Amino acid sequence: MAWLSRALRVAATCPPPVLGPRALTGRAGPTTEKSVPYQRTLKEAQGPSAVAQGPSRPLPSTANVVVIGGGSLGCQTLYHLAKLGVSGAVLLERERLTSGTTWHTAGLLWQLRPSDVEVELLAHTRRVVSRDLEEETGLHTGWIQNGGLFIASNRQRLDEYKRLMSLGKAYGVESHVLSPAETKALYPLMNVDDLYGTLYVPHDGTMDPAGTCTTLARAAAARGAQVIENCPVTGIHVRTDDFGVRRVAAVETEHGSIQTPCVVNCAGVWASAVGRMAGVKVPLVAMHHAYVVTERIEGIQNMPNVRDHDASVYLRLQGDALSVGGYEANPIFWEEVSDKFAFGLFDLDWEVFTQHIEGAINRVPVLEKTGVKSTVCGPESFTPDHKPLMGEAPELRGFYLGCGFNSAGMMLGGGCGQELAHWIIQGRPEKDMYSYDIRRFHHLLTDHRRWIRERSHESYAKNYSVVFPHDEPLAGRNMRTDPLHEELLARGCVFQERQGWERPGWFTPQGTAPVLQYDYYGAYGNQAHEDYTYGCLLGDEYTFDFPPHHDVIKKECLACRGAAAVFNMSYFGKFYLVGLDARKAADWLFSADVSRPPGSTVYTCMLNHRGGTESDLTVSRLDPSPQASALAPAFEGDGYYLAVGGAVAQHNWSHISTVLQDQKFRCQLIDGSEDLGMISIQGPASRTILQEVLDADLSNEAFPFSTHKLVRAAGHLVRAMRLSFVGELGWELHVPRSACVPVYQAVMTAGTKHGLVNAGYRAIDSLSIEKGYRHWHADLRPDDSPLEAGLAFTCKLKSAVPFLGREALEKQWAHGLPRRLVCFTVDELLSGWPSACSLSTSWGAA
Repeated sequence: MAWLSRALRVAATCPPPVLGPRALTGRAGPTTEKSVPYQRTLKEAQGPSAVAQGPSRPLPSTANVVVIGGGSLGCQTLYHLAKLGVSGAVLLERERLTSGTTWHTAGLLWQLRPSDVEVELLAHTRRVVSRDLEEETGLHTGWIQNGGLFIASNRQRLDEYKRLMSLGKAYGVESHVLSPAETKALYPLMNVDDLYGTLYVPHDGTMDPAGTCTTLARAAAARGAQVIENCPVTGIHVRTDDFGVRRVAAVETEHGSIQTPCVVNCAGVWASAVGRMAGVKVPLVAMHHAYVVTERIEGIQNMPNVRDHDASVYLRLQGDALSVGGYEANPIFWEEVSDKFAFGLFDLDWEVFTQHIEGAINRVPVLEKTGVKSTVCGPESFTPDHKPLMGEAPELRGFYLGCGFNSAGMMLGGGCGQELAHWIIQGRPEKDMYSYDIRRFHHLLTDHRRWIRERSHESYAKNYSVVFPHDEPLAGRNMRTDPLHEELLARGCVFQERQGWERPGWFTPQGTAPVLQYDYYGAYGNQAHEDYTYGCLLGDEYTFDFPPHHDVIKKECLACRGAAAVFNMSYFGKFYLVGLDARKAADWLFSADVSRPPGSTVYTCMLNHRGGTESDLTVSRLDPSPQASALAPAFEGDGYYLAVGGAVAQHNWSHISTVLQDQKFRCQLIDGSEDLGMISIQGPASRTILQEVLDADLSNEAFPFSTHKLVRAAGHLVRAMRLSFVGELGWELHVPRSACVPVYQAVMTAGTKHGLVNAGYRAIDSLSIEKGYRHWHADLRPDDSPLEAGLAFTCKLKSAVPFLGREALEKQWAHGLPRRLVCFTVDELLSGWPSACSLSTSWGAA
């Protein structure tokens, strides 16, 4: 036995670890030499018990769906598939249920998250484990409702919790903000001297992994599903159809094959290996994640679970003891993921874990004299943005992901399992799952080892951090830069990162602010950056109030309203839809009438079959040409040029590709995003400025709104579009990559005497909100229709032309709108400059 306080002292007196490649490498089993201040630990003796056994039941020859992985997500997905009426669903587990990462999870369920969708997902999980399964099977899942406490040791954290409480009220989640004295009365063993308050959610609780998964499997089997244990998957058979589309055909195992059109990868830490079998990239990494279990603590019985975000520690009630864990800045990567690892644990590295002990002892002082009964250090999978990986893989039809849950698989499992089942059955989930959809990542990033590793590390290290409205990652930067990057950097650009692209956020007058190579926050022997200008500017924005430089952004906005501003939008997705069936495809894909004469540009939406908005974009009709150029491919038939937001370019590409495949349209979708830049000049003086640069008449008569032309700018051929996204006179210049710098310089030179300034996306956000313009996924999502969002003008409902989602819109129109997005204005001018608030955060499972 050892006191937790002794563990802290022992680690403090140990020589510093040798930091380098070894520090990043995990081991599949305990080491022979260990220096830990305790005598008992959970061992790998529980390891593989069925090495010589065959599958637990004979394999069927066919299945409608095969789920790979018998952890929380696999069992929940199988259960919900069966519950929704899918017959012939099979779950394959290489060892036994929960043997991978689920068995050692803390099993905490917190009902409040700063996303409305996640609150709904958590609520469904809670219903399943606390009510539904017991009613269906008569078995108790092991659910314990002991409540949850979030600890606020600073004012900003308490403000965040108050926002959570407000969100909870909207979704029926009971919660209370408690004073330090009220917290002490609820949890007598807690130190409240340094608290501003707490958020108490009385119906939070704890799940039992084994009990939950066993009951899920039994309930699924009662509906005709099959669970087959001791059956490792060895391959995914893929076929290519007559249109060249790759589709799932079968799952191969050590004991035979199952013909199936649909596979769901719920393999957790092993999901990347399963993905490689099918040629699918799964961007996640495996890390050691640990907690310790204390000896008995008198008076701890029936206390709530605790999350102290600022100390990066959680305390889970475990009978008359506590489990203590957290998220550190130097987690250990498991480099060589073993396919033989089952019910296994690593030795705990106390030099890594000790940082959590001090916070735990500060919060519950009795822990200083409490013994450690056991340690639990197992593998967990983590993703680059700390969100799960779900949905159909863009590389392979019929191959779905349900993995990368960042140690939150138990509490998100019910909601996500249900949405995955809907996704498989009807082609899309019921809720807005864009933040989880694997298509959110650009294909250039999903196989980039450095980007995945850096971003996953930072997401882990910042798991309990407050995510402020304008936070930006420091990891995985400078992956994709456009031709104007260095030019704008020299002019004081402070960049944002979206899908690997570096895009302008705002411009500082204080010099340059380059983004430096990721320093892992000083972990693993890296030297933390000192006097890091970009990091300091980012740190200034760690507030829910006005940041110090809000006046700088205000000037960019006022310049656009009063004179002109130039925005570099080169990171936008730029696609060509061309071919014999391009017009048919455009009529079906786009809600607006885009089959207008060449030279027209139309703002439109793309919808799903439920009438939800999958995207908003501009579509420009092209003249056919037998010769390819830098501004258009050669094509016969019809052609369209699509400009979509860069942050959602991959989502747009995947949605369009899926529709083209399903409808069997004979046309091509070509990606020109890397070949073209995009410069937008907006404001009352934009015509005067551009008239000096372009060899075209820019008058209203010669160049009407919502049209485009090929013109020359500073001697270079460009595509000019008269459009506005901020409510002012303006043009977009779509420029070949090699011409971006000279065209930009010519525009800036011409604009000097007219008050032209550089501006970034922070100004765009403010300007567009002021005009009531909609941003996809900020103002409208896949579960919002254009009618609800005030975008009915983008829908060709008065025509007879069918389009995807039309029937749903007509039905909604006939029955009346259940909700509407509206904008409000204030009568009095507010001081300062608006700064959007955000409830988003990356809180993890425990």
